[in-house]
This record gives sequence, C-alpha cells and structure tokens, in this order.
Amino acid sequence: MDIKVLGPLRAEVHGRSIVPSAGKPRQILALLAVYANQILPVPALMEEVWGADMPRSALTTLQTYILQLRRLLAAAYGPDPLHGPKDVLATRHGGYLLEVQPGAVDVHEYDRLVAAGRAAADRGEDEAASVLYREALSVWHGPALVDVKAGPLLEIERVRLEESRLGALERRIDADLRLGRHDELLSELTALTARHPLHEGLHAQCMVALYRSGRQWRALEIYQGLRGCLAEELGLDPSARLQRLHHAILAGDPALEAGDRSRRPILDLFAA
Repeated sequence: MDIKVLGPLRAEVHGRSIVPSAGKPRQILALLAVYANQILPVPALMEEVWGADMPRSALTTLQTYILQLRRLLAAAYGPDPLHGPKDVLATRHGGYLLEVQPGAVDVHEYDRLVAAGRAAADRGEDEAASVLYREALSVWHGPALVDVKAGPLLEIERVRLEESRLGALERRIDADLRLGRHDELLSELTALTARHPLHEGLHAQCMVALYRSGRQWRALEIYQGLRGCLAEELGLDPSARLQRLHHAILAGDPALEAGDRSRRPILDLFAA
C-alpha cells in the first residue's frame, strides 16, 4: 500500500487506487491514513465527518463508509489471504485501525526524516542535516490534504503539518547558513520573505545571508520592510531578538560571520 497525504490524497494497492470519490469516505480514509497503525475510536471518526451536527444515523452511516473502503481494498488486493480487507482495515476495541507497513504513508516518512535531520544537526553534522531536511521537504507535493474536506481532527493535523513543514525549512536553511551557503540561499530567502511577510525567523535568515554576501544595506531594508508590515498588520514592533540582530548588522558584529558554528537558530544568537 502506498498512501500520500502531503498534497492531494492518493492511496494505491498494486497500482490500483482505493480512494473513494465521495467526500465523507475520503475524509475517513485520510484520517485513518494519518493515524495509520493507531486505533481511531468511532466517536472521533464521527466527529471528523459531522462535527457537532451529528445525525441519528451517524453510526450506521459510518459503518457503511467503512464497508465501502473495505470493498475498495478487496478489489485492489484480490484473492490475497494475507491482506483481507478486514485485516487491513480492522475493527479494534470500539474503533478502527488501518494497518500498513513502515514507510507506506508519506507523512510518516516525512516525520522520520525530520527527526533524523534534527538529530544530525544536534550532533553538529550540518551537511547530513541539510540533506535529510531536503529529503523530508521533497516528500511534499502541495498543501497537506489539499483535496480533502477537513473536519476538526484533520484540520488540526493539517495545521500541524504546515507548521512542521515551515519549521523543517527554517532548520534546513540554518544548516546551510552554518555551511557558508549564504550566496546560494539569497533567491530562496527573498521569495520566502515575500511569501511570509510577518515571519521573523525567515527575515532574520535573509538578513544574515545578505550581510554575509556583502549587502548590508539590503539586509537593513529587509528589516525595515518587516517592521512596516508588523506595524500595519498587527500594530507590533519587531521582537527584541530581531532588533538586536538589526543593531548587530549596523555595528558589523563578528557574531554574524559565517565562521560561527553555534547550533542555535539565527535569532537565538541574539536572545537576551
């Protein structure tokens, strides 16, 4: 089985899709996939599909959706005694469990690669960390579950995954900055700061990359742009850490040089 949720929902067995066309069974499959090899209680599945507006027939209808998914599994696996539909999509202790092999669901592979990247960075292996973070980010093929209607549980997962994706991107850029790749990062960081005009971490990385590339004036412009956006959108000033980074750029602080091998993110170098 091969399941992808980091982008459009895809689920195949032996090259045959098992994704239902109807919206609510798609939700059920997506939630079971995200929590693959874990028991999802029946009330959680019903909450995902109907929220607070649950019909009296919710339990019966949910059982119908599970039956539809099992029929799709049966058709894809064929007469395989090791993968009967009730073994793959199993009933367990008041809930259901989708049993898959390790690596079958892309979100689990992504989480594994991110954890490995973080461990490599903690060991000071920046090259390995950069490679692992790049591999993790390459698993994505668009916004998570972009073509699935999200109820309360899937929406939580969607937000978590998008935050994780941005965090992994920041940590990969931190590793690349420690490796002295500031020139190579400039175009990427310019696009990212435009896409995330209120994100201090990305702006800090862009400022440092510009400073190390001999473009101090442009780094100061990035700061002023963020400052203006924060004031206009939120009525806030940049954080104290970003203000200290700004002052460090003005003063030509040696802590900004590429030779600094601190394990901390850029902004953390300027914490009080």
